[in-house]
Amino acid sequence: MKAAFIGRHGGPEVLQYGDLPDPVAGPGEVLIDIYAASVNGADWKVRVGEYKEAKFPYVLGRDFSGLVSALGPGVQDFQVGDAVFGVCEAGQEGAYAEKIAVKAAIIAAKPSSMPHIDAAALALIGLTALSAVEETLQLKRGETILIQGGAGGVASFAIQLAKHIGARVITTTSAANMDYVRSLGADEVIDYNADDFTKRVSNCDAVFDTVGGDVARQSFAVLKPGGRAAFIASGAQAPKPDRNDVTALRPPVGRARRPLERIAELFTAGAVRPPEIKLYRLSQAAEAHRVSQSRHFRGKLVFQVR
Repeated sequence: MKAAFIGRHGGPEVLQYGDLPDPVAGPGEVLIDIYAASVNGADWKVRVGEYKEAKFPYVLGRDFSGLVSALGPGVQDFQVGDAVFGVCEAGQEGAYAEKIAVKAAIIAAKPSSMPHIDAAALALIGLTALSAVEETLQLKRGETILIQGGAGGVASFAIQLAKHIGARVITTTSAANMDYVRSLGADEVIDYNADDFTKRVSNCDAVFDTVGGDVARQSFAVLKPGGRAAFIASGAQAPKPDRNDVTALRPPVGRARRPLERIAELFTAGAVRPPEIKLYRLSQAAEAHRVSQSRHFRGKLVFQVR
């Protein structure tokens, strides 16, 4: 199979495109012919060696959409030819390729109305946003949430999800993306280059931070007493609050079929739409990583594999 892979840790230039052996579906697994796979910020962190030492050659990539091409022993809930999408289990990667073998229990059927490119773009950002907004923050109708970095993939899903729940949504973004986040449903938009959000926002029930650093630490200031904040860009642990009347949380992003089915349901109902997508071929993986690592882009970067 063709794949984009690394032979050592380093910059975008270490990404190679070429042939690797086809994977084989083991017990409880399915083999999937990948049609689309997305780029995530975690991918370049793995590439540089920030997360773990990889066994080379190493194929990056966590979320995908495609067709089941073979069943491993014991798999009864899918058939060859089924359209599916999903996210590799924690610790596994390999979606920058024409084929991948994954556990059947952590993938879901792809609706016919959802293109493969959209399914790949929504899989991991959807799991992350659902975990943060619905499960961790337990956002409720009528509450106010500040979502930091609204034009990014996870945040763009979170804005739509929060509006679907019935919350009031405030978000931060650059001036160039203000109309984009408004189109997603944001009620109030703050240009982070022109305004200090801590002076514009107060009395929030919840904050969802996708930016990290100083933005994460300053986010506690806008919460009402008893408020809660969820963080996905501050490492494995949430930053410690500088006040004792709020709660800091780090959402777990588990791999399971039910949350993927929830993403499909939200998409089919029109409650969420895919983020703005920029397409690449696997042979352009280095270029995609340069854009991803810059963090100055809107929406999602997706490989059209087939």
